[in-house]
Amino acid sequence: MRGYLEVSTITSVKCPHCRKEAVLAGNPFRPFCSERCKMIDLGTWASEGYRVPGEKAPQDDEESDE
Repeated sequence: MRGYLEVSTITSVKCPHCRKEAVLAGNPFRPFCSERCKMIDLGTWASEGYRVPGEKAPQDDEESDE
């Protein structure tokens, strides 16, 4: 081990939505390839299309607090 981190030379990634190559440098929508793909992804999160895995949270019962 050299004692320092090497700088990554990744210049593009696949868009998480459409899988097209998306250039990272100068791309205001990164990691997406376009504003369209970014907004589609945001909409999926907003409509609860994506979920973080885990146990269901217990439901609060207002009547039990009394």
